[in-house]
Amino acid sequence: MKKAKLLTLGTLLTVLPTFAQIGGIEDSVNDVSDTVRSIFPIILGVIFLVGFLFNAGHFFGENADIKKGMTRVLVFVLIAGAVVGIFTYLIGIVV
Repeated sequence: MKKAKLLTLGTLLTVLPTFAQIGGIEDSVNDVSDTVRSIFPIILGVIFLVGFLFNAGHFFGENADIKKGMTRVLVFVLIAGAVVGIFTYLIGIVV
């Protein structure tokens, strides 16, 4: 009987701190993910704008090369799309 009480008490004492740790981590992860979700579209818009401005020189001016400009813009959009897809996947896993 005494062994059963000690075993129950020992199990209870080892399990309770893990519940407290999981609750604290979950709340902080939710706060961070909410912040990142609100900031990410703004950052992505700035990246698109800067990328377009760097590639705009291929469309205008004396040495305009439409094919080269379209190729660079397409590659940029594909890379940005991959980054958005990976970000969306990671946020879906965390929360």
